[in-house]
Amino acid sequence: MIVAPSLLAANFAKLGEDIDMINRSNAAWVHCDVMDGVFVPNISFGFPVIKAVSALTDKPLDVHLMIVDPGRYVSQVRDCGATIMNVHYEACTHLHRTIQAIRAAGMKPAVTLNPATPVTLLQDIIEDLDMVLLMSVNPGFGGQSFIEHTIKKIKELRKLITETGSKTLIEIDGGINTVTGALVASAGADVLVAGNAVFSAANPLEEINSLASL
Repeated sequence: MIVAPSLLAANFAKLGEDIDMINRSNAAWVHCDVMDGVFVPNISFGFPVIKAVSALTDKPLDVHLMIVDPGRYVSQVRDCGATIMNVHYEACTHLHRTIQAIRAAGMKPAVTLNPATPVTLLQDIIEDLDMVLLMSVNPGFGGQSFIEHTIKKIKELRKLITETGSKTLIEIDGGINTVTGALVASAGADVLVAGNAVFSAANPLEEINSLASL
């Protein structure tokens, strides 16, 4: 299981220490949530922070843009050192064009679906993606409870991937811990984004190990 700790739950007063912990852990990626206060009702951090994080880790950065019109920022995300650029289906009027631009910039394109957005809407784009992120909470805030309906969506997405021959990974973000992580893993997920479960744990390294072994 690929584990991507979410920096949204990190201690920003000690961000360097938290990134050092991730560097020493079995986490495969670092998940960076960018919020604009418009697409979602919260503001997080932007490109200067992502660039600073990139300088502190060799782990791939999974940059999740919860913003309006993310296609405007492809070059900036690339220049921050991102490996994966993750955009919301709901925020892209011309999704195929945005995906093409992300790949042309040398990054891996990913698309996120909100809890109420059906998987079937990806049918005509799934083969062009490296990853699909299914939100298992409503985006905008950490610490929310896992939405059980996500399990059904994972199974539907896995079926679509199989039928189309896509190599797309399935990523899950929201309310992930060892219990919900086991549920989504058994349903077909490949990547777990974990925030509070990791950074609030008594031993974050052990928590990451537990998630990675699911």
